[in-house]
Amino acid sequence: MFERYFEKLLFAARWLLAPVYLGLSLALIALALKFFQETIHLLSNIQSIAESDLVLAVLAMIDLSLVGSLIVMVMFSGYENFISRIEAEGTDALGWLGKLDAGTLKLKVATSIVAISSIHLLRIFMEAPQVPNDKIFWYVALHLTFVVSAVLMGVLDRLAFSAHRDAQH
Repeated sequence: MFERYFEKLLFAARWLLAPVYLGLSLALIALALKFFQETIHLLSNIQSIAESDLVLAVLAMIDLSLVGSLIVMVMFSGYENFISRIEAEGTDALGWLGKLDAGTLKLKVATSIVAISSIHLLRIFMEAPQVPNDKIFWYVALHLTFVVSAVLMGVLDRLAFSAHRDAQH
């Protein structure tokens, strides 16, 4: 009897994650505000901005959109995987909703981090004359670490769970 109550309590504790996902939605709002702030700033200075600065500003906006997409992916799939199903119907339904398990989510997060890191590295390369060579080396090393980690996560995921996923389809 005690065991059953304890298990119910543990199972109900998953709802403690709900405020965390709500917090992510607030972070998404902050990110969207920053995106539009950057857009207004860019458009108001479009006549005087140099081409390289324009490219850097656009890369920063792409970076913000990738982080926003990452937040949405973690927020929705985390909620669905650990708390409760989201009943989205009609045109608002997301095709991937309900199809991302925790392993696939980790892999998508890792590849998103690689994409974000790639944009940061491209920004560093565009400012290469002003950046010391040892800093560029460390940026490249860090980026390669992200790439290798994502590849290894993909390989391990495929090795460990491919038979399980094949059985589901």
